[in-house]
Amino acid sequence: MSTRYLTTAEVAERYRTAESTVRYWRHIGYIPGGVKRGRRVLYDPTVLDRWDAEQLESGGNAA
Repeated sequence: MSTRYLTTAEVAERYRTAESTVRYWRHIGYIPGGVKRGRRVLYDPTVLDRWDAEQLESGGNAA
């Protein structure tokens, strides 16, 4: 079973924000880090799902 990773554009769409915002979030450590593959940064959707749940539990702003 292979995991389909999300691109920066797909993460931006998921959180209804600009790609530049996702890149900034990654830079400041707000969003769980992506995995760099060549020139691309890819995000594991299961990690993002867990992060979303943690943000909801702690009352944080999950975009």
